[in-house]
Amino acid sequence: MVEVFSDLIKILLPAGLVLFGIYLTIESLLKKQFEKTVVEIRSKNTELILPVRLQAYERMALFLERISPHNLILRINQPNMTAGELQAVMLHEIREEYNHNLSQQIYLSEVVWGLIRTAFEEVISTINTCAQSVDQESPSIELARRIFEIQMNKDSDSIQKAMSELKSEISVYY
Repeated sequence: MVEVFSDLIKILLPAGLVLFGIYLTIESLLKKQFEKTVVEIRSKNTELILPVRLQAYERMALFLERISPHNLILRINQPNMTAGELQAVMLHEIREEYNHNLSQQIYLSEVVWGLIRTAFEEVISTINTCAQSVDQESPSIELARRIFEIQMNKDSDSIQKAMSELKSEISVYY
């Protein structure tokens, strides 16, 4: 009986060690294969997503430039407009631009998107504040002049801050 048990251990112990070795080898191979697959998937995702993400950065840079009060006034202002009309058209243009680019936020970091939203809201606030300080029926140039004065007296420009952070974030990809 002891001899049978001893013979059984002599057979099962090496067989068990061989099976355990095979198990470890297969596990290692599967792990390496899985890691390789993950790297390939990430590489393909980068190939597909990077151009779209770069396009989103470009669109948001263009958005910030287009809602800049200086550019907005130069693009929209007409000699026969009143201050009230200029205000309405500017607010409409800003909101249209924002709504058109709203989906781009999924490609941007929370920080950059937050700065862009802040810039958007600040421009609207500046226009409305300046519009309250001029007569709605006065020539549009009065509102434009008031907006330029406020912009020049500001300590920090939220559009430039957002643009700077946007450029900083995009530099990671180059």
